[in-house]
Amino acid sequence: MPKLILASHSPRRKELLEQIGVHFSTQGADIDETVRTGETPAQYVERLAVEKAAAVRARYGESKADDGIIVLGSDTSVVCDQHILGKPDDCGHAMAMLMQLSGRKHQVMTSIALLDGERTLSQVVTTEVFFRTLSETECQKYWHTGEPADKAGAYGIQGLGAVFVEHIEGSYSAVVGLPLMETAALLAQVGIPVWQPGD
Repeated sequence: MPKLILASHSPRRKELLEQIGVHFSTQGADIDETVRTGETPAQYVERLAVEKAAAVRARYGESKADDGIIVLGSDTSVVCDQHILGKPDDCGHAMAMLMQLSGRKHQVMTSIALLDGERTLSQVVTTEVFFRTLSETECQKYWHTGEPADKAGAYGIQGLGAVFVEHIEGSYSAVVGLPLMETAALLAQVGIPVWQPGD
């Protein structure tokens, strides 16, 4: 069976991949995440997922599909009015983003990319997330929990920020960081099954 490497140190992505019974190792990928001129949010997240996977795959020398190394890259962006909301710089920035999301819907776009040395398989999954109306006071309290500081869009749906979410339309796991149905389908294409037995 091919060896799978997750190009991320994200604990959330690691937990999600473990949830579907896949064996893998992890390696971080350091890439430039600057948005390019004219790039749409969907193009942006797909490019970053591919570049993360390619950065890790390049560590194994000349790319060959027969070396059995497959790399999974992923990227998630919170998008509101076609603008990408990254991680907040400070409390004021976080509050501005949360108030922008208050009482309305936004999109969470997560891309996955698999590289086996010959092929690049990628997919973008978009989920609609609907927020209830928020107050500035609760946004400030939420900031002081520490959770929003390293989260795109200044919230985590899998954590304390779940109380802001009225409902979603689409993949919950994609909002957390890895769309599991789509990931399983791509892995099947490169010969990696889910529900693998323990070591």
